[in-house]
Amino acid sequence: MKRVYANETYCVGCKLCEIHCAVAHSESKDIIKAYKKEKIKPMPRIVVEDDMPISFALQCRHCEDAPCIKACITGAMQKGEQTGIVTNEENRCVGCWTCILVCPFGAIVRNEQGKKVAAKCDLCAEIEDTPACVKNCPNEALKYEEEGE
Repeated sequence: MKRVYANETYCVGCKLCEIHCAVAHSESKDIIKAYKKEKIKPMPRIVVEDDMPISFALQCRHCEDAPCIKACITGAMQKGEQTGIVTNEENRCVGCWTCILVCPFGAIVRNEQGKKVAAKCDLCAEIEDTPACVKNCPNEALKYEEEGE
């Protein structure tokens, strides 16, 4: 399964991956409309950890044996059998935050805008080729590839 990998030697902490992730998950899919006109502001599912001189993007690793799925009390966290992508079915999520507590990478965050649910990277499932964060990283610090490529 392809995953997003961060290379901290190329990351400059610009946070463009966060911006483009939020836009990709917005209603309008337009950068200006998403931030200026939408009632519920879009939220990124990727977070840049910035402790200069090192910075890197942190997102869901879509674990083989994902602890968030086991911890989810409603079954909202699921792994696609075909894709291997771990997703959160927001209409089933009750915002108990158990998944956040058990994630070993700290990659699941609280979405407190609108319905208070857990939010995480879904590898931009709506986009067929490359996730928005990878596609828009100016330094190519993010790669979307199979493990070991």
